[in-house]
Amino acid sequence: MHPFRRLFLILTLAAAPLATVATPALAGDLPPVTAEDRVLGRADAPVTVVEYASFVCPHCAAWHKDVYPAFKARYIDTGKVKLVYRTLPTSPEDFAMTAAGIARCSRPERFFTVVDSLFDGQPAFYAGSRTWLRDAVALSGRTDDEMKACFQDPATEARINAEIAGAAAAGVEGTPTFFVNGRKIADPSLDSLGAAIDAAHGPGH
Repeated sequence: MHPFRRLFLILTLAAAPLATVATPALAGDLPPVTAEDRVLGRADAPVTVVEYASFVCPHCAAWHKDVYPAFKARYIDTGKVKLVYRTLPTSPEDFAMTAAGIARCSRPERFFTVVDSLFDGQPAFYAGSRTWLRDAVALSGRTDDEMKACFQDPATEARINAEIAGAAAAGVEGTPTFFVNGRKIADPSLDSLGAAIDAAHGPGH
């Protein structure tokens, strides 16, 4: 079965996995931001932060819970930064791929609402909740039929695969990984990201 055609099982059982995608070899070049990316913040923000994350990664959920609110308030809401979210599924990759598909298939203006739902609900998923994915679908702005059609569209899987390949090309080795204006940041803490953003933004800002 085509991996994205399993969505109807998610929508009826809220538990069906999608296929795993292999990651290519590392190369070392961050793909540029394009219209295909999902971006939060002003288009003309002087600093671009690219995040590679997985919806089933506990470290990613912890960053989203503990760091993201202050990061958003300090940098995104003030117009200093635009945040680009890209997916890199981790184990259990079937569920990570399904969650990534739901986010990608959401209405673009609902994408980050779905991101919030998936990360906020991740602890419940690991505790055995069967509503984690359905809760995200409910916030997506799509009907079940629209979501299923999007999963069946080869372009959806191609875009997710492109993000996975891009992560490999950029030398991403774990999640979450952040790049500030193209430079990989080893420490995803607010202080470390803030220092890199301030340096990229230039003096006097």
